[in-house]
Amino acid sequence: MAKTPVHSRIVLIGFPGSGKTTIGKKLAKMLNYEFVDLDKWFETKYHISITDFFNKYGETPFRVSEHQLLTEVLLLEHVVISTGGGTPCFHGNMDLILAHSCSVYIKMAPVSLFDRLIHSKKKRPLILNKSDDEVLAYVHEKLDEREKYYNQATHTIKGESLCMDDLVLLVKN
Repeated sequence: MAKTPVHSRIVLIGFPGSGKTTIGKKLAKMLNYEFVDLDKWFETKYHISITDFFNKYGETPFRVSEHQLLTEVLLLEHVVISTGGGTPCFHGNMDLILAHSCSVYIKMAPVSLFDRLIHSKKKRPLILNKSDDEVLAYVHEKLDEREKYYNQATHTIKGESLCMDDLVLLVKN
């Protein structure tokens, strides 16, 4: 993979529900970049929803396919990429992200994530059949596991108090 200026690719990472897609679309528009949602890219390429893929094939084949897609999108330039919540945590993906982009961790408190996730269970295969208490426990457990990857990002911003203009300045400098 050829190395180009890291700021030609901005990768947003963070827990599901942290706002990566919403923030990514706004950031791409402000920078006049393309926007790629890795989850949507997956669903378009494989003609199957992530939930259905998980149900049919399981998490391991999903993570392998996700890694291949990440490698593809990191070839693009002038792009903001929103990853899946687990993307940085598998198959050396965080190393790829760090080597080929400016990465931003959208950090949020577990209770804030829970509040967002509880309203979108149907779209999230890993919490689909969990009770509210189980979802909160899941958020705490997975965030503890994943933060060692998330914290490697080039920049960290607080999702609850994000100012888009500040984010634009951050990734431009």
